[in-house]
Amino acid sequence: MGIVAGLDSSPDFTRIVVCDTDTGAVLRQGYAPHPVEAPDGGRPSDVDPQAWLLSLGEAAGGGLLEGVQAIGVSSQQNALIPLDAQGNTVRPALVGGDKRAQVAAADLVDALGGREAWAQAVGSVPQAAQPVTKLRWLAKNEPENARRAAVLLQAHDWLVWQLLGRPTRRTTDRGGASGTGYWSAATGAYRPELVELALGHQAVLPDVIGPSDAAGTTPEGLLISAGTGETMAAAFGLGIGLGDAVVSLGASGSVMAVHPEALTDQSGMITSLADATGMHLPVVTTLNAVRTLRGTAELLGLADLESLSDLAVKSTPGAHGLVLLPYLEGERTPNLPHTAGTLSGLRRESMKPEHLARAAFEGMLCGLADALDVLRGRGVAVRRIFLLGPAAELPAVQASAPSLFGAQVVVPQPADYAAIGAARQAAWALGVSQGTLDPRNPPAWQGAAAQVLEPGEELAVGQAVRQQFTAVREQTHPGAFSL
Repeated sequence: MGIVAGLDSSPDFTRIVVCDTDTGAVLRQGYAPHPVEAPDGGRPSDVDPQAWLLSLGEAAGGGLLEGVQAIGVSSQQNALIPLDAQGNTVRPALVGGDKRAQVAAADLVDALGGREAWAQAVGSVPQAAQPVTKLRWLAKNEPENARRAAVLLQAHDWLVWQLLGRPTRRTTDRGGASGTGYWSAATGAYRPELVELALGHQAVLPDVIGPSDAAGTTPEGLLISAGTGETMAAAFGLGIGLGDAVVSLGASGSVMAVHPEALTDQSGMITSLADATGMHLPVVTTLNAVRTLRGTAELLGLADLESLSDLAVKSTPGAHGLVLLPYLEGERTPNLPHTAGTLSGLRRESMKPEHLARAAFEGMLCGLADALDVLRGRGVAVRRIFLLGPAAELPAVQASAPSLFGAQVVVPQPADYAAIGAARQAAWALGVSQGTLDPRNPPAWQGAAAQVLEPGEELAVGQAVRQQFTAVREQTHPGAFSL
């Protein structure tokens, strides 16, 4: 029996889990926040990556990594670290969904000839968060820094490079590369001309290594696996495979599923990512998920989402005809960036708090079901849906999700799935290096403990609610969806 570690460097903290190599059982764990503060108290857009190393060191304190044979690194996606020719950071890392880059995203779409051209090139249309868009922002707003940028890394690439002692060779994985906007999941190759289009000149990009490959070994003999982005690591930690989808309930929502091939989508609704196993992870994002619930709770004067859920379950499916189109921040799926939410079906008998509460939950879930249908419409099999996020525990969500999604819903127990996925990747690379594992088949770790919910007899009721939602959406925004 051996032990491996998984490190997840999220936007706010570092979490490390130490796992049994054979079963994946978590043996010990560490945690430390990043020593980063934004002037306005929010999440900063510029971060010195040294902060990630400081929290890594703190999280690994107390002998946490003693006896560990291999470590995997998961990290926040879309963070761009430009290095100069000597390997020094040109400027702080550009992280998160940087609103400064929204104009740059539109510029890039036009520069290549439209959304379809980008979808064909790399499987996604530039968004403000993506590294390719941040390069364009850098070239337009900090031209001297742009000229000095000789090497481009993402967060997990940079952390792996640091752990290995800053070797000459820099590496990444398919999952991380697929989110850059200058690597194609369909061809498995970089599009360096897109880097030049965005930055104004070529730059050195990390080698893309395979899912079970090792990035290298530290001087102390610790094997470092390829690493990957948080989304891919969490999917790997959950153990999802073909036929599985993941619906994530944050302020915004996302739907992703495992698929054997890359999907291109000229509308930009699908982002074609690669996963951490050699397969693909098409992702569809909605701008409005839990923010819909929070807004409704505030409107009704409720203190929290649990109170909103308790109120909603007093109503009945269909909310007495109330339909909420939850496009409060505009919407990406469907592509309605400048619209607002709509409340339809007001009648005297429906004007009660519990019906509005129910309509909020149904509107959020129907919006995510629309996103699922985008994938289903492209031939993606969805037989089982993993529901993630604190809101997944709410009774009003669990009562409606299986029938509205039309599939079995699995609600995993809260765990550090990105860190567990990174540890599983480390175990895979270690096993391959020792000749005990097949490079094509990851270790079969225990699945996540979970609650399983079936649509059952409620399926027909749920589909009637979906039809009610779809009718209002089509009447209000005709032709918004062309699946």
